[in-house]
Amino acid sequence: MTPGHEVEFHWRPSQLTRAIATCAGVALAAAVVGSRWQLIAFAAPLLGVLCSLSWQRAVPTIRVHAEPGSQRCFESEQARLTVWTTEESAAGPGAAEPSAVELTVPAVAGMQLEMLDSDSPGTKTVAANAQRWGRYSIGARIEVVARGGLLTGTATVDTAEVIVFPLTPPQSTPIPQTELLDRLGSHLTRHIGPGVEYADIRPYVPGDQLRAVNWSVSARRRQLHVTQRLTDRAADVVVLIDTYPQPAGPATDAAERVVRGAAQVVQTALRHGDRAGIITLGGNRPRWLGADIGQRQFYRVLDTVLSAGDQFENTTGTLAPRAAVPAGAIVIAFSTLLDTEFALALIDLRKRGHVVIAVDILDRSPFEGQQDPLVDRMWALQRSAMYRDMATIGVDIVSWEGDQSLEQSMGVMPDRRRRVRGRLRG
Repeated sequence: MTPGHEVEFHWRPSQLTRAIATCAGVALAAAVVGSRWQLIAFAAPLLGVLCSLSWQRAVPTIRVHAEPGSQRCFESEQARLTVWTTEESAAGPGAAEPSAVELTVPAVAGMQLEMLDSDSPGTKTVAANAQRWGRYSIGARIEVVARGGLLTGTATVDTAEVIVFPLTPPQSTPIPQTELLDRLGSHLTRHIGPGVEYADIRPYVPGDQLRAVNWSVSARRRQLHVTQRLTDRAADVVVLIDTYPQPAGPATDAAERVVRGAAQVVQTALRHGDRAGIITLGGNRPRWLGADIGQRQFYRVLDTVLSAGDQFENTTGTLAPRAAVPAGAIVIAFSTLLDTEFALALIDLRKRGHVVIAVDILDRSPFEGQQDPLVDRMWALQRSAMYRDMATIGVDIVSWEGDQSLEQSMGVMPDRRRRVRGRLRG
């Protein structure tokens, strides 16, 4: 059984107490006004009941339990959890009589709750689902009658948490065309090595593998020749997301796509066997998770984005921690590009030698309401100038329009590989 949460009640007179006090007050007022002392004999027992409040049995300690205490699911998936209460007496078992406890689960904003059939009135089974990613706290409202029915206590506690992950499209997002790490992977490069794609044919030299011999070419030239292949390499992908406060309006609405885009990029990288990590910048309290492989890494990344769990690292500052970005890693950032500190963090990563791609999720001007067309035009020109200036530094920016998918927007990334002159030779 889970330890549960101890409930601190807000006490008030019960309906029974108010009724007794009202009857006693009316009787005493009638006795004084009408000079009928006999009514005091009617009010005396009622006053005695009210005075016996301190003699009633002690209020037991109420604890609220939930199973499971924390549950993870994806958008539109149903999560089930059970909430129940237990009573504990400080004087030992049986020292306090069972109290009348009423348990209810209040509504949660943005989440649909369905009450399922329960075996006992003190137990509630809830089916919850949400249409949007985020962290949702499931609360419990407890009402208890104690002290012989003279007091009523109410309390609301958070008993469980449902962490909803975003759904990501199955399409794969491309990575920038750049020099990759010398590690076997699934991305085709222009380097000679183990692989399946044809690169060139050259004369045989001692040490070449026999299976690389091209027998048809060797027969024509009467000299052994081998076939060279293009090798596949792996990449380290680090996603950088902007969590700085955004102005109300289109910028706030577009910020929701930050998490979805980051999840899609990480999912693609892990699917291809690459290492993936994530960094969240905002509020001078960056969170980061080191690059790793495997399906579990995908859920660890989502936990880091939603600040759930304890597998990520916290630090201070406005720049990406050096330990979070491996040497030679590709950095893909998602931002509205309205905050100067986030732009400086991108420039700092480029100065460290990383390939940096920024995805601009703000597809229109951030001003609310209908604007003059000239304002929108000036905004578009200013963004174009920013794209050019950042590209001059080495930070390429791609725009993610609202009516386009992420893989389509990232398909226009420039080629950052070093130019090779002449024909490729071993």
